[in-house]
Amino acid sequence: MNKDKIQEQNTLCRSRILGIKDTTDVLSGKWKIFILGSLLVMGKMRFMELLNTIDGIGRKMLAKELDDLEINGLISRTELKTKPLTVVYELTELGKTLKNLINEVIEWGEKYRDHSLKQFHNP
Repeated sequence: MNKDKIQEQNTLCRSRILGIKDTTDVLSGKWKIFILGSLLVMGKMRFMELLNTIDGIGRKMLAKELDDLEINGLISRTELKTKPLTVVYELTELGKTLKNLINEVIEWGEKYRDHSLKQFHNP
């Protein structure tokens, strides 16, 4: 392989790794994919609906993750003029672009679970 081809591949690899870094920086943490997946399936959701849907997440962590997702432009937060105040979260157009990625994660997880169960039951 010639030097120019190697340099071209190295540049492409660095660019792709940078894309992975950007994605993982925005989606890192245990809960963000769960939140995005819930909003993808359910559409608009209130804070308590999210809290009750996502097993194991606490109030403070949910609030923090929602803030992070809002700052990164993946969800929007709307305050409704109700008493008491109601806040609704939903995916932004940018957040909706994660649909295919989230669906791939779900499908991979289901296949992995099936594979693992088969190995566990049939050693």
